[in-house]
Amino acid sequence: MITMQPLPGIRIRRLRLAGIDRTYDVDFRDAQRVRPLSVVAGAFSSGKTAVLEFIAYGLGAKRHPRHPEVLRKVRSCLLEVELSGEPHVIERSVGEPSKVAYVRRGTLDNPALSSAESRPIEPAGAPDSLSSLLLGHCKLEGVQLREAPTSRESRTDPLSFRDLMALAFLPNERVADKHFLFENQFMKRHKLKQVVDVVFGVHDDRAVELGQRIRELGTRLSNAKAELAGARAFVQEQRGPIDLRDTLTPQTFYDELAEIAEQIQALDHQAQAGTAFAAQLRREHQQAAQTSRRAAAVLRDCETQLARMLPLRAQYADDLLKLGMLAEARQLFDPLSVTTCPACLHRLAGPPSRTDGQCSLCHHTLPEGEETLTLGAADPEPCTDENRLDVAAEIRSTKARLKEITTYIDGLDASLAQLKLQVEDAALAEQQAAAALDEATSPAVSPYLAARDNLQRRREEVLRQAQHAENVTKLNEGIAKRVANVERHEAQIARLREELDQLGDATRDRDRVLARISGRYGELLRQWRYPKLSQPFIDSNLTPHVRGDSYQEASSGARTLLTLAWQLAVFEVASETSAAHPGFLMIDSPQKNLGHGGTLDSTIADAVAIDDFYRHLTAWLAELGAGAQVIVVDNSPPDLVEDSVVVRYSRSEDRPPYGLIEDETGTEESS
Repeated sequence: MITMQPLPGIRIRRLRLAGIDRTYDVDFRDAQRVRPLSVVAGAFSSGKTAVLEFIAYGLGAKRHPRHPEVLRKVRSCLLEVELSGEPHVIERSVGEPSKVAYVRRGTLDNPALSSAESRPIEPAGAPDSLSSLLLGHCKLEGVQLREAPTSRESRTDPLSFRDLMALAFLPNERVADKHFLFENQFMKRHKLKQVVDVVFGVHDDRAVELGQRIRELGTRLSNAKAELAGARAFVQEQRGPIDLRDTLTPQTFYDELAEIAEQIQALDHQAQAGTAFAAQLRREHQQAAQTSRRAAAVLRDCETQLARMLPLRAQYADDLLKLGMLAEARQLFDPLSVTTCPACLHRLAGPPSRTDGQCSLCHHTLPEGEETLTLGAADPEPCTDENRLDVAAEIRSTKARLKEITTYIDGLDASLAQLKLQVEDAALAEQQAAAALDEATSPAVSPYLAARDNLQRRREEVLRQAQHAENVTKLNEGIAKRVANVERHEAQIARLREELDQLGDATRDRDRVLARISGRYGELLRQWRYPKLSQPFIDSNLTPHVRGDSYQEASSGARTLLTLAWQLAVFEVASETSAAHPGFLMIDSPQKNLGHGGTLDSTIADAVAIDDFYRHLTAWLAELGAGAQVIVVDNSPPDLVEDSVVVRYSRSEDRPPYGLIEDETGTEESS
């Protein structure tokens, strides 16, 4: 039986943009396997290019597409990839470009095989960065690039996966560009040449660079071994010697907990069925309990009313006493106020007063100098029939209310003793009904109760074991991760040492690689029927030529073919020679300037059929490029690759999907 070896490098499986209430997916698989050729088709401004840009963002690019519909709808970018054949998910937040990525083993649909670990984006050369992880699967971890290639004492910068993406992603702005190889940016052009040499392992300082990488990886290996030893010591202190193979998983205990819950539920049903004969006794007990509660409530109400009425009766008694005192005071003080003639007993028209020095009542002459004296001074405003208080009536009313309250209190007090007796009788009846029920059901229920108690104790024990298993799993996961890290560093060091032993002349090797890339470049142009083709080659500076001139001298449509041929030649030769290339290539708008968008080059468009481009890709991926992956974004791909179209955006509400963000249509945007 032949086993498939995992493919080195990186393959793109799925892209998922997660929003608040839905997700937007693009699937690059066919029957759970990565498609060799995937085509994203559709109209202009529908989000095709954003698919490639989000893939680059998931692999560590600094920015992501910032279209309004993306910022409104998307919260995170999840990229499902194969790293050396094993599925992983890389997640980064969307909005403000995140400075950290979260990586976990597993797929988007299945539970994670491990907890997500944080991977910083910067600095790219950090051992725990996302770039180091991806470069490790491309056999390029720890590579240092010299800032000045002609000086051996030059400072070095760590290789970043973003540098490597120049060979794995051909964006629309680089297709047919006169500065396709960054001729206007010295450092980027210099770094591109270094990246190509590093990918094919043919740079001049290969031996020195290998030695530096071996030393760097040796340091990382020592640190990884120290971390592993520390983790193992900690685990042994926590629970003794570890065994990564025989440890029970928490799911085993969770399954047992579910089984125990089913047993308890079945036991409750059996107990209920076994005591069905006592249904009448249960009803009697319920009625007795209800009667007892009702009697207690009536007693509480009676006591509450009595407690409220006693202070009210005392207040009325006090009011009656005050009214009696008011009546006595009037009898005592009213004679001093002369309002009736003492001779005829007729009511005077006004109170007596001093008039012209004489008393108006008896006409007696009063001495001069005395203050004006009014005999009714004690009552300057005499009470009339209207404003005089009828004390007798108030006393009668108060006495009547006091009598009613006293009668009501006496009634409550008389019924209180009877209510207490009723409460006691009802409580006794409830106790007797409960005792009868217990006596009837105890023999039948006791075995169930004992079994239920045993199950509850078992449940607590299993819960404790499940918690322990979770802790053990986490410890084992940490140990396994550190073991894998140590093994990975050891394998990389062994491979680098073997490569160092077999290292030959870098100059001759580089010439051989460039000759092969240049030959493939010419073959591609011939297959694509480049008009008047002559002298196609790539020079030592990686610049493509045709007809004796640099690609910069060609027309816009011709530059499209030349840049595509250069990118594909490097990718194909790297894949065929198992070079340190990521293993995938993304191309945006291969028909640019050939009849679809941009400046139309009629000469090239008439001579070149885009079918030849796709026909070559299909044939190469099926044979020499087996295992490689190509993703193409094209407005109108030919019918021969219709089976390779993974999604087609219509930009029409009548033919979904409208675009990458499916629920953002033109109508909604205009509104």
